[in-house]
Amino acid sequence: MLKIAFHPIYKHPLPEGHRFPMEKYDLLPKQLLHEGTCEDENFFQPDLIDESLILRAHTAAYVDKLKNLDLSKKEIRVSGFPLSQELVDREQIIAQGTIDACKYALEYGVSMNIAGGTHHAFSDRAEAFCLLNDQAIAARYLQDQNLAQKILIVDLDVHQGNGTAEIFQNDESVFTFSMHGKGNYPFRKETSDLDIEIEDGTGDKAYLRQLKEVLPELIERTQPDFIFYLCGVDILATDKLGRLSCTIKGCKERDRFVLQTCHDLQIPVECSMGGGYSKEIKYIIEAHANTYRAAQQIYF
Repeated sequence: MLKIAFHPIYKHPLPEGHRFPMEKYDLLPKQLLHEGTCEDENFFQPDLIDESLILRAHTAAYVDKLKNLDLSKKEIRVSGFPLSQELVDREQIIAQGTIDACKYALEYGVSMNIAGGTHHAFSDRAEAFCLLNDQAIAARYLQDQNLAQKILIVDLDVHQGNGTAEIFQNDESVFTFSMHGKGNYPFRKETSDLDIEIEDGTGDKAYLRQLKEVLPELIERTQPDFIFYLCGVDILATDKLGRLSCTIKGCKERDRFVLQTCHDLQIPVECSMGGGYSKEIKYIIEAHANTYRAAQQIYF
């Protein structure tokens, strides 16, 4: 069964006019249930994560700041969200959801988190709507529990996974691959193990050709026993922050290809949703829903 992490806290209240589309975390599960892609039993509700697990990817000083709501005004501004205890709880629950999803992926081949993909969270700071790096925390958990040793992070969000790159910059056991917009945020990029920069305006054909050339060879070379897939839908032409020109169909083919590749090679994969900022929420929901539809069709 496709198991999906979801908690009502994912939809966090934000000030009116805030540019982050928080409502997608409420609408996406409803859409999947409405259309019959998923049923209630597909979803599970994660709890707060143990602090010791966070400390495997983040510094003690930073975790203490979060725990005590002690970020400076500048740090709060860079995070993109007003700081509150509920927000910190939300981030911890999302991270635990990704860990739990990994366990299900080991059992069923694939699992999902309705939220997550918080790849701008560095070891020692928050950035761009990301306070805790869920996939980095989960990668450490898998290794610590001897559930996986060689891990590949496939980050196809339109923005570089700069926080993830920083966390694993000196770690050969976790290979970070980010395929992102060249002219897009972050404007000062980190160095992943493999960065592929995509020009503004690139559409489906060129984007998919690049991905299909690179991913199978990369998996063959790195020989991972677990894959994290960050499947942001901000590659769409409709996206306010994206700058690429991919269609809903192209984004769907991207997800199908990645998941089919993982399935065929029998490598467990955990999917966190990442970004999506189209002006009309229907495009975000449809693109995200396609990821779940693909997982159901390929695996179940």
